[in-house]
Amino acid sequence: MATTALDPYTLVVGGGFALAFAFGLVAARTNFCTMGALSDIVNMGHWSRMRMWLLAIAVAIAGTSLLAYTGQVDLSKSVPQRPVIAWLSLLVGGGVFGVGMTLAGGCANKNLLRLGGGSARSLVVLVFLAIASYMTLKGLFGQWRATLLDPVRIDLAAYGWTDAGLATALAKATGIPPKTALTAVATAVCLVLAVFVFRDRRFRANTAQVAGGIILGTLVAAGWYLTGHLGYGENPDTLETVYFATNTRTLESLSFVGPLAYLLELLMLWTDKSLRVSFGIVTVLGVVAGSAVHALSTGHFRWEGFASLTDMRNQLVGAVMMGFGGVTAMGCTIGQGLTGVSTLSIGSLLAVTGIVGGSLATLRFIAWRAEREPVLSTA
Repeated sequence: MATTALDPYTLVVGGGFALAFAFGLVAARTNFCTMGALSDIVNMGHWSRMRMWLLAIAVAIAGTSLLAYTGQVDLSKSVPQRPVIAWLSLLVGGGVFGVGMTLAGGCANKNLLRLGGGSARSLVVLVFLAIASYMTLKGLFGQWRATLLDPVRIDLAAYGWTDAGLATALAKATGIPPKTALTAVATAVCLVLAVFVFRDRRFRANTAQVAGGIILGTLVAAGWYLTGHLGYGENPDTLETVYFATNTRTLESLSFVGPLAYLLELLMLWTDKSLRVSFGIVTVLGVVAGSAVHALSTGHFRWEGFASLTDMRNQLVGAVMMGFGGVTAMGCTIGQGLTGVSTLSIGSLLAVTGIVGGSLATLRFIAWRAEREPVLSTA
């Protein structure tokens, strides 16, 4: 019997769900969380979860760079690599997101994982995050972003840059071929990260975290291959060469803030036939499903609500800040912290700097306030 190949749209949507399912399963199994990693460092001096995140970054960079070097994907067409750096939006948006995820006790990815584990609290957080994200894409917050932040930018295309990558910066500075520059930058960054990650004996002995970092980084690279290679082809209706099933109409990998807004839009405007399930939307659902399977199979599924009115207030404020900040910075701890950085994008590095800075400042403020509370109560 003859077999019928999947059309690109179905392949991207189905493959995206499978990748995100694996991501959710592994992230839940290894307790992967960027905000948690930063909190471990500030409050306990523990670097294990940070090393796992950095290992995932190194693997994602290696895999994504290999895809670009061999011509499997054209990263210059991706959103992180566009040769216009809205640096103020990236830094401010990243900072706001970092503060928000700390107030909410976790980023978008962590709340998706918690939702799969039975957290009704995270469902509420994600709904508010999605509303704020949509408002920043197309609503009131979007006008503020487009008017006050986005115009402050550097147009690298005016200087002959084809993208905003570190490899292109090296090629322009030294005159070496772009592929040589890509190899040099990717190798140097991955080596530095690998040396730092594996210099710790306790981390080397933690096979779950080592495997988790490798798998999560590989899944990010696989997302680029899925949407940028397998999902790139001729549209039979228009005969144009397009990227199928992505909201940005170009290649994508894992990211959750914008897709939450698109999921909300799809649910609200379900009868609008111009809207379809996209790669980003199914990745949101896939992470929840993967986390749910882990929670149910290990007996860790527990219904959970807000601890107090103060907890609810902090979580909802944090959710709104994450929605605004994530869209303004063009990604979250996954969308920029793994996916964007995997392209060696200068803009992604700025966004991650903002996210980490905002979270660290908030964590230290919370710790400072907690230290002063006993003094104030006895004064």
